[in-house]
Amino acid sequence: MKIASALELDHLVVAARTLEDGARFVADTLGVEPTGGGAHAAMGTHNRLLGLWGGAYLEVIAIDPQAERERADATAGRRPRWYALDDPAMQARLERGPFLAHWAARVPRPKDLGRWQAQYPQRIPRVIPMTRGDLTWRLTVPEDGAFPAWEGAGDGIVPTLIQWDTEHPGGRLPATGLALKALKARHPRAETVRAQLEWLGAAPLIELESAADGVASLTAEIETPAGVRTLA
Repeated sequence: MKIASALELDHLVVAARTLEDGARFVADTLGVEPTGGGAHAAMGTHNRLLGLWGGAYLEVIAIDPQAERERADATAGRRPRWYALDDPAMQARLERGPFLAHWAARVPRPKDLGRWQAQYPQRIPRVIPMTRGDLTWRLTVPEDGAFPAWEGAGDGIVPTLIQWDTEHPGGRLPATGLALKALKARHPRAETVRAQLEWLGAAPLIELESAADGVASLTAEIETPAGVRTLA
């Protein structure tokens, strides 16, 4: 039974070893370089942003070297970073270059993300408050910092849920002439992932098919002034 109201696509997440690597990767693919952004002190990461038509945006995220130095002597009890950035497998993957790792879906009001999660803690990870500058929001982050999953299947395809308590940052970003045409995914356990997407109300936002080769992947087809480009 479908429990949730429909969600909205909030942003795409490109993970990178460094912000410079990620920004160059996006600029080489789409023809526009992400800018601005800032630091997430609670997670030890920082980002750069790129606006997409309709208010969505693309985020390049990486471990913040300054935060890494500050946290080096205070690892006891430290919460793992989001988006699996502390996972050795993810770090090894990032050594091969940036990639489209994840996406976030916005929970529209009047539904309250915190109350929804409290009703279904087995299906929705814990909600944590976040700030960056004058922006405040809440989003779901598993305790181990991994990507959200359902019955062990996720791999970046099941979205992080987010609810903004202040103005959405997409409205502040410069126009780029870029628009998301389609978000697509492949997963070896596609039916398990699809069941969670449908339960969340996120299934209409992403095209999902089975990965016969056993490898999960996420791609975004983006319209640019030079034609459609694929970010993967």
